[in-house]
Amino acid sequence: MLDRDGYRPNVAIVLANARNEVFWGKRVNQHSWQFPQGGIKHGETPEQAMYRELEEEVGLKPAHVRILGRTRDWLRYEVPDRYIRRDARGHYKGQKQIWYLLQLLGHDWQLNLRATDHPEFDAWRWNDYWVPLEVVVEFKRGVYELALTELARYLPRVETRNRFLRGNMRRRETDAHGGLAEVGGGLIELPPGASFDPDPQSAAGPASRMGLTND
Repeated sequence: MLDRDGYRPNVAIVLANARNEVFWGKRVNQHSWQFPQGGIKHGETPEQAMYRELEEEVGLKPAHVRILGRTRDWLRYEVPDRYIRRDARGHYKGQKQIWYLLQLLGHDWQLNLRATDHPEFDAWRWNDYWVPLEVVVEFKRGVYELALTELARYLPRVETRNRFLRGNMRRRETDAHGGLAEVGGGLIELPPGASFDPDPQSAAGPASRMGLTND
């Protein structure tokens, strides 16, 4: 099914876990990696097609995920002639996609690359959200960058701050990267080996109190 401009309607899926890492699949018998994707069948909505492709390519049901967001408009890429069947050349131009960002509610072990007799992937891993585009087939890279940029705002916040910061640190506390101190109502990072002991009676400036003078 092609539109009047020669683009096939398609959906793509970014599946994220609780750490905002994303499913990254290796295509069968190839050295390229990509997100799950597939064509929209006649009569399907993009969301219906997304759930069908999710089950076919990674074995997950709608109950295993929740939708965090989707791209507002179609994102298009053209397919070079060498990748197009001879009988389709001249009228098939490429794909137009709606991208979905999903959060996994289930477990890793529920993912199944062999859910159908024609698997798309033969390996997968969790990858940082900003996937390495150099392992994506070249003509899709621009769409990947556009989609990830648009969908990033829907990612849930992942709590990574130091436990002392969560407790609204008021006195000298250190973290694994050196140290943090509260000065004038804000937090500053201390260099390794420096310390800070707030003393409201001291006439010395902040630099001397932190041990940062050149004396």
